[in-house]
Amino acid sequence: MTLRPAGGIDDVPEERLGHISVMSREVGAALKLGKGMTVVDCTLGLGGHSLMMAEIIGVGGRLVGIDQDDRAIVLAKERLKGFSGRLDIVKSNFRNMNEVLDGLGVQAVDAVLFDLGVSSIQLDDPARGFSFRRDGPLDMRMDAGAQVSAFDVVNTFPEEELARVLWQYGEERFSRRIARNIVKARAASVINTTAELTAIILRSLPYKHSREGAHPATRSFQGIRIAVNQELESLESVLGVAFTRLKPAGRMCVISFHSLEDRIVKERFRSLSLAGSAAVLTKKPLRPSPEEESANPRSRSARLRALERIL
Repeated sequence: MTLRPAGGIDDVPEERLGHISVMSREVGAALKLGKGMTVVDCTLGLGGHSLMMAEIIGVGGRLVGIDQDDRAIVLAKERLKGFSGRLDIVKSNFRNMNEVLDGLGVQAVDAVLFDLGVSSIQLDDPARGFSFRRDGPLDMRMDAGAQVSAFDVVNTFPEEELARVLWQYGEERFSRRIARNIVKARAASVINTTAELTAIILRSLPYKHSREGAHPATRSFQGIRIAVNQELESLESVLGVAFTRLKPAGRMCVISFHSLEDRIVKERFRSLSLAGSAAVLTKKPLRPSPEEESANPRSRSARLRALERIL
């Protein structure tokens, strides 16, 4: 079945869009997809994983895509327009999965996917403020309509709360020093851009720590982004909901990109397994192949876990 009609974004490879769906082959195998299934892609993004699922579930299948990013939804709709089954794309945070499925009249599903990575169209757009590598406004909102942005976190959070965000969500060992310097800087002038914030972070670190390993702003930007989008709270709340929506023998797959997310997934899957209602299909998380890591360096930190509902 071909889902790439002539013209439009369907003729543009993901690589050209700056995004490559991570571990698509492993996702397809883990979800054990088949014709006529009802599947939910809770992190639609550019629709790469959804396209793969749509090709398998076919004419009698139903695909529900959820995303909170307006630009991603526009691109994904164009990409999936050749799908001949039923397609429902909803703008929402995936933590609202129950409300989304109830609104569509969907009671139970065969497969659920979460790809928790930040989309490349978000990272690569300076106006979104996600990246320390490109100067732009301090934003970091996945949903552009959300009330709290990175600007608010950086310029209004008390020093202790800033330090907590950097430590708890970014696992930044110099969180207190960075928070203290942010507060000092904003007392003199409002911090408006990613470049201004990056400069403060660099000034806060011992010289050797600012010159080795990953970019020194990586952890701080991660922590602020997670706080802005309430990513961990959303993940914790939705995993149980998603499980209750699975049919018996239905499967759920989660791709995470840092230890905080992976720990939440691991513990929730473990508790469902111990309760006897699920079988964990991945004793250890699956990792991208060396070939995929080489072709897509952003996949290197991906971890895939999957489970199957028994009861």
